[in-house]
Amino acid sequence: MSSSTPAVPVPPTPEVLQLEAELAERRAHLSTTVDELVTRLMPREILRREVEALRIRVAQTTHTPDGQIRSELVAAVLGATSVVLIGVGLVRRSRS
Repeated sequence: MSSSTPAVPVPPTPEVLQLEAELAERRAHLSTTVDELVTRLMPREILRREVEALRIRVAQTTHTPDGQIRSELVAAVLGATSVVLIGVGLVRRSRS
């Protein structure tokens, strides 16, 4: 009868350990990147970013760099809105 001895695992070399550590690090980075992309592509997140961008554009348009309201622009918008509303009212009134 022959006796067989169980195989003893060979300890990994430092190069193998370094490669395994690098692989684990890259997997973690890839997982984080995929999670970030999934979050960025969610409709709610896209809407949130667009609303924030709109708020910034409105604030930049209606305010001077030192934070003062651009009264001439606000007055022009209010005037144009008034003209449109009066025009719509006149058209509706003439049709009735």
